[in-house]
Formats: sequence, C-alpha cells, structure tokens
Amino acid sequence: MSTPDTPAPAPAGVPVCPRHPDRESWVRCQRCERPVCPDCQRPAAVGVQCVDCVAEGARTVRAPRTTLGGAVRSRDTAVTKVLVGLCVAMYAAGFVLPPEISAYMPLVNAESYYITSFAAGNYWQPLTSAFLHASPLHLLFNMYALWVTGQYLEPLLGRARFLALYLVSALGGAVGATLLPMTAGASTVGASGAVFGLFGALFVVNRRLGRQSNQVLVLIGINLVLGFVVPGISWQGHVGGLVTGAVTAALLSRRRGPAAAAAQWTAVGAVAVVVVALLAFAAVRMTVGLP
Repeated sequence: MSTPDTPAPAPAGVPVCPRHPDRESWVRCQRCERPVCPDCQRPAAVGVQCVDCVAEGARTVRAPRTTLGGAVRSRDTAVTKVLVGLCVAMYAAGFVLPPEISAYMPLVNAESYYITSFAAGNYWQPLTSAFLHASPLHLLFNMYALWVTGQYLEPLLGRARFLALYLVSALGGAVGATLLPMTAGASTVGASGAVFGLFGALFVVNRRLGRQSNQVLVLIGINLVLGFVVPGISWQGHVGGLVTGAVTAALLSRRRGPAAAAAQWTAVGAVAVVVVALLAFAAVRMTVGLP
C-alpha cells in the first residue's frame, strides 16, 4: 500500500526505470538496453542513453592532448600565474621580513653570494634565488617575459612539464653563474635564468611545430647582448638557463603519445641530475677555493 508521500509502484510486468521504479519507461537505453524514464534520458548519436551509461562513457574517454602532450584546458595557465605570484610576493616580503631573513635578497655579486650560501650549507639558494629580484624594474621585466612565454608554452606542454622546464632552467642559470667566468658585481638573484630557459624552449617548440622562429631568435639575441653591455647583469646565468631550457624542451617535444610520457620524464630527470651534479661541483670548487 502506498502513502501520499510514496509513489505507487508500476503495475507488474510494466518496464520501469531503475532509478525511478515508480515510473513506467517504455524507452530503452541504446547502450545497456535498460528502461529509462524521461528524467534519466540523455540524447545520443542514435536514440538516447541513460545517465549511468553517459557517466561510464565519460570515465573511459581519454582527455584530449596538445601536440606536445599537454592536457587541453582551454588555454589554462595556472602554473604561470602561481610563479608570477610567488615572485611578486617574495619581492614584497623583502620589505617586511626581519633583516636576518631578508639579508640575501638585495643585489649581490655572484661569487660572494654562492660562496656564502654554499659554505653555510644553504644549498637550496640557487633555486630560491630565482624567485628574488633586486629592483622593481628587474621584477617587472622578468614577470612580463614569464607571463608572455607562459601563456604560450604552458598550454602546449601541460602544467607539470612547464613547471619542470621552469625549475630545471632556473637551476641551469645557477650553473652558468657558478661555472662560467663571472663579471664583478653581476647579480645572481632573479628569474632571468628560468626566463631564458623559456626563451630557449620557445624556439625549440616553434621549430618542432613548424612555426615562425625568427622573432624568437631576435628576442634571444637582444637580451643576450644586454647582458654583456648593461652592468650588473649575469650573462652567464642567462646562457646557462637558455641552454638548459632548450635541451629540456627538445627532450619533451621529441616524442609524442601516452607511451612517450615515461621516456620524456626520464630524460628530464636526467637533465636535472646533471644540473644538480654541476651545482654540487661548483659548491665544492667554491668552498675549497679551486680556480
């Protein structure tokens, strides 16, 4: 017996919707062939499907990917935004943090900076220094370059690949600043090494996709020249980041398809190991006073 709040069951032998047993359902799902009521029907290429079959189909459909393996997220650039936000936040923090914490944030000479950090055991500073900037103009230029290149590269590569490219390039910039002959008074703080890594990746990716690369070469050339003629700029860090970013992008774009993902990450891991090993060598060389 039904109550006013309980729908009466359908007569025996009448097909009913599995989700709504009180409803007669003479239409069947084209996939599972179960009865489906109007509320549970979803249009299909032929006939209708039930909501359960639609949900099951969505779970088994592979997410669309870009040519270089990035997930298609309508030009999503969340990583770029986070990196820009971190750099801006770190610059602002330099004005409010205690002096003993923010002492390494101002413009510093590469050799003295890294000798100090390595001797103190602060081996993470070659990476964290990529989020610090010496002046508002320094910050503005790097963040503009990061924003523009990130809007293009991150959707193509995907979040994880783009972040790996950025971080490895930042370390590559530190390698250049520690192993190449350093100009006195040049700055080692800033995202310039990582940004030049993105420049190198931009050139490699455009070549891989058959797109115009001349403008990228001009951009790289102008910025490299500035590193030589403008005092206080570490061209060595720019070169280190540029080479590291180009190599990493070449490895990420060499192969395509799901089966290539493991090989890509293995190759990027190998680049990271080489970069860290070179930084370790630089740390030993600096702390013991080797030429």
